[in-house]
Amino acid sequence: MRKLSTERMRVAALDLKRQIKPIRRQIDAAIKKAVDNTSFILGAGVSEFERNVKEYSGARYAVGVSNGTDAISLALLALGIKHGDEVVCPAFTYFATAGAVAAVGATPVFADIDKDTYNISLQSLKDILSRRKNIKAVIPVHLYGQCADMGQVLSLARKYGIKVIEDAAQAFGAEYMGRKAGTIGDCGAVSFYPGKNIGAFGDAGMVLTNNKAVAERLFILRNQGNKDKYYHSLLGRNNRLDAIQAVVLDVKLKYLDDWNKGRGEVACYYDRYFSSCAVQIPFRAAYSTHIYHQYTLRGKGSGRKIVERLHERGIDARVFYPVPLHLQECFKCLGYKAGDFPEAEAAARHVFSIPVFPELKRDEREYVASQVKDVLES
Repeated sequence: MRKLSTERMRVAALDLKRQIKPIRRQIDAAIKKAVDNTSFILGAGVSEFERNVKEYSGARYAVGVSNGTDAISLALLALGIKHGDEVVCPAFTYFATAGAVAAVGATPVFADIDKDTYNISLQSLKDILSRRKNIKAVIPVHLYGQCADMGQVLSLARKYGIKVIEDAAQAFGAEYMGRKAGTIGDCGAVSFYPGKNIGAFGDAGMVLTNNKAVAERLFILRNQGNKDKYYHSLLGRNNRLDAIQAVVLDVKLKYLDDWNKGRGEVACYYDRYFSSCAVQIPFRAAYSTHIYHQYTLRGKGSGRKIVERLHERGIDARVFYPVPLHLQECFKCLGYKAGDFPEAEAAARHVFSIPVFPELKRDEREYVASQVKDVLES
């Protein structure tokens, strides 16, 4: 048995310098080409990236956009969601999911989550659809890198005649029953925020779809509502993807599966280490792969207090997310209260995430695991 170091270390939640260093020349060359072409908005760099994402994901269409939040809003608009419509999304996720709904004038309707996967609760979704008649869409979030149960979600959506937009911001590269996340519903929204498993050098996003008419609307909506310059057929938005972000992402795309595999190897190490600890390791659903955008543990006590103690030991642990959406001040007008979604509220109290990026060194992951165990047992 290898003796673990007791010396204090500093371990970041993510180290992008380590990720970029081996591919820096490729990225620099790609950026230079984009600069030399002086085609900075849309253009050849974006089109090439869109083609490669289609090939990678299996989606018929890929539309590069400004960020992951706008990807959701544009998908909603392209699917005909309008002011006054209601859209279901889980109460336990990042703000952007519900914020994008509100941004198009629709009303977020929150659902509880499954206590094991942290994804949308099918029972909660059923209850909402059975009693509310103005629901026009649902946004299942593939939280932490694992897909929601899309087969069941789609079955309910067909029964009630609503649209499905996958929030695949944390799960690009994950698979549900052999199909890539984001390619299963009517649309899939992807974020390339720098901290994602594949991240840009700024904001960037994408919408995936298999519907030609929806794709055509997306291409127009992202570009001020015009298909031909100065001729505006729709009230569109300025949500175009920058070419420099696209070429950086195109280089990174070649490495995504290896990076996700590396995350999985770190996660497997943690699984074994924590198997005898009083903590819940990430649940793996039989229908989905897991790409570990976050490695999220669940203890009996306060996740925030555990994170504070880990910070004292140099470990950049995080809580995703400390306040469920139905209790956020900005959604107070919707009338929700504490106790409405017990699983979402319990997760917000107890979960915490630890570093899981693929470049994590052996001594770092050993240090993280040992310190987590020590905090949990002390």
